[in-house]
Amino acid sequence: MANVLVADDHDLVRDTIAAYLAQSDGFTIETASSLGESMEKLAGATLFDLCILDYQMPGMDGLSGLKAAATAHPAVKFALMSGVATPEVAQEAMGTGAVGFFPKSLGAGSLANAVRFVLSGERYFPFDLAVEAAQPGNSTDYRGLTERERETLRGLCAGKSNKEIARDLDLQEVTIKLHVKKILAKLGAKNRTQAALQALEDKFK
Repeated sequence: MANVLVADDHDLVRDTIAAYLAQSDGFTIETASSLGESMEKLAGATLFDLCILDYQMPGMDGLSGLKAAATAHPAVKFALMSGVATPEVAQEAMGTGAVGFFPKSLGAGSLANAVRFVLSGERYFPFDLAVEAAQPGNSTDYRGLTERERETLRGLCAGKSNKEIARDLDLQEVTIKLHVKKILAKLGAKNRTQAALQALEDKFK
């Protein structure tokens, strides 16, 4: 069971997100309405696995709050949540060690998947093309796929199951499922078979 702290100064947003995640398997949720309250809870008895901080709530001061929280609690994973931040902010957040950036436009199911994604050890940034392009060795030379997505696609082309691909890449199966979902979206494919056939037709290697 993962302990997740959701911090947002908008009661409706915070409580709605917290309620949905609490109903999902594998999460224990606590909430806060400011950076100060978040820091108090992070320093308390509960050992949090992930803290989701609203970009514009009191005390944040841009990314300064994120940096302060991450420095004070290096064992906790941190993610930003925002309805207004730009890809540049997401990229800078990634540079400070954030493991995710969750737009408030995400549907409830997608948000739960994104939380599972970062808890599995991966990073979730919807601005992945801008962010990944800034990372050395991460080429996006085929249909905008990240390096990890291309590795997953190679597995699809080889006819491997998600479980087999996960074992090959030393990742959790749920992580591979999320990669496959993003691959289908970027390739405009209806299913994994169509994605593989399209990649083979494009002579993807």
